[in-house]
Amino acid sequence: MSTATERTARLAIDGMTCASCSSIIERTLGRMDGVESMAVNLAANSGTVTYDPGAVSLDAVLETIDGLGFSAEVVPDESRAAFDEGRRAKEAATERRDLAMFVVSLVLTVVILVISMTPLGMSAAMAASGALWGEASHGRAMELMNVACFVLCIPVQFVCGARYYKGAWGALKARAGNMDTLVAVGTTVAFAYATYLTFGPRATSGVMAPFETSAMLITFVMLGKMLEHRAKGRAGAAVEELMSLTPAVAWVRRGDSLVEVPQGELAVGDVCAVRPGERVPADGRVVSGHSSVDESMLTGEPLSQEKSAGDEVTGGTVNGTGVFEFEVTAAGSDTVLAHIVGLVEAAQGSKPPIQRLADRISAVFVPAVLSVALATFVVWLVVAAVGGTLDAAGFERALMVGVSVVVVACPCALGLATPTAIMVGTGRGAEEGILIKDGQALEGAGSLTCVVFDKTGTLTEGSPQVTEVLCADGTGRGDALALAAGLERGSEHPLARAVLAAAEEEGAAPVAVDGFEAVPGHGVVGAVAGPDGSPVEVGFGNGRLVARLTGSGVPAWAEGSAPGATDMYLVRGGTVVARVRAADEPKPTAAEGVAALEALGLRVMLLSGDGRAAAEGVASLVGIGPDNVVAEVLPGDKAEVVEGLRASGEKVCMVGDGINDTPALATADIGIAMGAGSDAALEVGQVVLMHDDVRDVARAVSLSRATMRKIRQNFAWALGYNCLLIPLACLGIIAPEVSGAAMALSSVSVVSNSLLLKRWRG
Repeated sequence: MSTATERTARLAIDGMTCASCSSIIERTLGRMDGVESMAVNLAANSGTVTYDPGAVSLDAVLETIDGLGFSAEVVPDESRAAFDEGRRAKEAATERRDLAMFVVSLVLTVVILVISMTPLGMSAAMAASGALWGEASHGRAMELMNVACFVLCIPVQFVCGARYYKGAWGALKARAGNMDTLVAVGTTVAFAYATYLTFGPRATSGVMAPFETSAMLITFVMLGKMLEHRAKGRAGAAVEELMSLTPAVAWVRRGDSLVEVPQGELAVGDVCAVRPGERVPADGRVVSGHSSVDESMLTGEPLSQEKSAGDEVTGGTVNGTGVFEFEVTAAGSDTVLAHIVGLVEAAQGSKPPIQRLADRISAVFVPAVLSVALATFVVWLVVAAVGGTLDAAGFERALMVGVSVVVVACPCALGLATPTAIMVGTGRGAEEGILIKDGQALEGAGSLTCVVFDKTGTLTEGSPQVTEVLCADGTGRGDALALAAGLERGSEHPLARAVLAAAEEEGAAPVAVDGFEAVPGHGVVGAVAGPDGSPVEVGFGNGRLVARLTGSGVPAWAEGSAPGATDMYLVRGGTVVARVRAADEPKPTAAEGVAALEALGLRVMLLSGDGRAAAEGVASLVGIGPDNVVAEVLPGDKAEVVEGLRASGEKVCMVGDGINDTPALATADIGIAMGAGSDAALEVGQVVLMHDDVRDVARAVSLSRATMRKIRQNFAWALGYNCLLIPLACLGIIAPEVSGAAMALSSVSVVSNSLLLKRWRG
């Protein structure tokens, strides 16, 4: 259970090679006092730790990870650009070192192969034996070839392959095993046996020692890891692209001059200048100048938005041809863009429920493989003994089969199956303005059966306009709008804004109202001075408010409805004196979005607090049938409707704007907030649609299904690969060299399959 004293830190972790590595870190830290949880993302080389600083320090966490043979550092909230630049430089240096090691290993391995397996190697050895011993002898030549291969294999085994010994040692200290364990054990056994043949009792028997086995294994594994690393880098490219939207420097006003300041040093209150074509370095408010700003990265709106004094600007957006200055209101990790990056990174580091299968298998994978390899070796020895062939050749055959079993097994593919698909899927979603907050939401969105839309601001524009004012005898249009505006003056509801706008257009000044009170699901009430100065109760709202204030229903003259319109009634002194009708147009993409969801086999519903006529009117315009409309629902009851659908067996997604439907969003299996980049929307819902486009709901479901398909395909490949090739290796059908190549390429295949998600178009 989390406490107020707990803190969460994001870590960058280097040195992990497979799912067992991430499991080792999670299990080891999970046993530490003061550590609440540790989640490791193998594909992103990162982790998130939640800990109690009063019980354990972050330095102790880092030291524990380092002691396991890995290296970790804290990802800072501030100065993120400088940290990421340092990480990129470090990764580039690591790639250059790995490439150099691979080239050395490859060259030496090729030379070993030429010496041991080609006529050229034998000819050279025969000539050398003749020069050294005065006669060309096959036995002497074989001795020279073995010694030469031994010398050449040492740097491959213990320099190029040092990383595998380091990783295996760290795993051993944690009383576990990983891919490094398998590579270290397999290559060491092969190298040790070849060394025995070179310098042991059979050194002069004319047998070629198989040094090429360990050399080729290490070379193939290094190649596979290099390809995997590059593919993983492509999988995480979306976050890099998001972070690159923020400029490295900003022009800050200091007195009468502008000073270039690193973006990470900006503070709230700084005044920054933005020149044509530059990106806005932080969130803020324009104080001078005028320009158009491209906000498509947030809203998806292709047209630039005009900005002048008093308007808000968002970091990462692109200035047009004008020049303006703005005051910073949020910088560093507090900007909208930083929140978006944080959400994507958190999603990529999370684990969907399907990942539990991989975690369970990874926990026992390496010990099981080593046990199978040992059993295979013993069985082959027994078979050879029974068959009367237990000689040196029989022993070598049994040993090489055991080595094949060790090196063909691949926990890497299993560990990469889920995180790489999630990284690409959530990254692809972020590029399209679909922010999926965690792996559970990603998996859950793919199994939905019902999508419930809030009406105002979700399916409709959220900016209704007054279309009719019908007044009782003795009440003028201006007087009705003035009183209604006075009642709605303190409200932020879209209908209230419509009434205020209509009153302003009419030239009707809002009447002063005392005792203002908002009645949820009904409207607003208050009091005004009557002709004699005594207070008169007034109200403005729906039919429920009429019944509450008058004790009866809507009068006959005020009855009637219009498709998609909302009727509000003005009550004064217990009598309805006017009906105000407002219409909120559906969004241009609403009908297409609803059709797309139905094409995915989903039930689509509309949930609204408006009257049934208004709700069904909007529903008919967007393609939702009357049977799937739930109207006249109080705000507090929306969550009960969602819970009722879930109780009936539906997997429910609630779609709202994150303003007045938070309980319903939280109650649904999946909550989707349509916020067009607002801070409020980023905090509500498991999925956030940055572009205010109803079609993105169907795209989110489609992306979830596509990602889950990739995860299942990856699992099928990883499990199928091991289930097929380990038995083949046990039967001696696969040579150790081929096993190493297959193991190296299996993880690359999983990552490459995940990268196919980049083609997803929704």
